[in-house]
Amino acid sequence: MRVFLGVTGASGAPYASRLLQSLAGAGCEIGLCASSAGIEVLATELYREPGLQRDEVLRRFVGDASDQVTVYAIDDWSSPYASGSAKVDAYVVCPCSMSTVGTLAAGAMANLIHRAASVALKERRRLVLVPRETPLSSIHLRGLATLHEAGAVILLAAPGFYHGAETVEDLVDFVVARALDQIGIDNSLIARWGS
Repeated sequence: MRVFLGVTGASGAPYASRLLQSLAGAGCEIGLCASSAGIEVLATELYREPGLQRDEVLRRFVGDASDQVTVYAIDDWSSPYASGSAKVDAYVVCPCSMSTVGTLAAGAMANLIHRAASVALKERRRLVLVPRETPLSSIHLRGLATLHEAGAVILLAAPGFYHGAETVEDLVDFVVARALDQIGIDNSLIARWGS
């Protein structure tokens, strides 16, 4: 499976990290693109070093999955993910900032993450957006509703507790499992309801 993963500047780097690990573990070919704010969030939340350089953040973030991940610059319009003619199975933006939501809902494209998500929508491909913002303004809600109506899955980074979570990692796994479900990747990150 070929998957695009966009990382933007909303809090939620542990979700992105676990998702990347899970996609790699499932044998996916992953195209990764992180905005400058996304890099800062990864550096701050995962490595506790907000000033860490972009290349070092991405090296650490990709880790052992380097054979399966191709990193693209935020302005790489020649990336295969910038065109509907490329065969891509799914697109995920995790975490997804409200700036990204607003840009996508307006039909604008200022970078590769926006373009890839727009391609997913126009080609009617699987697009999962994982926003974490709270509370949400009416502007945020309208943007999310617009994207849902256009075909995106809005998967709020809102973990459930019914599966017996005991650690923060369990809560992260809950959200990541739901994202994987939405793009069609079998996983056993959490116990299934009724099993």
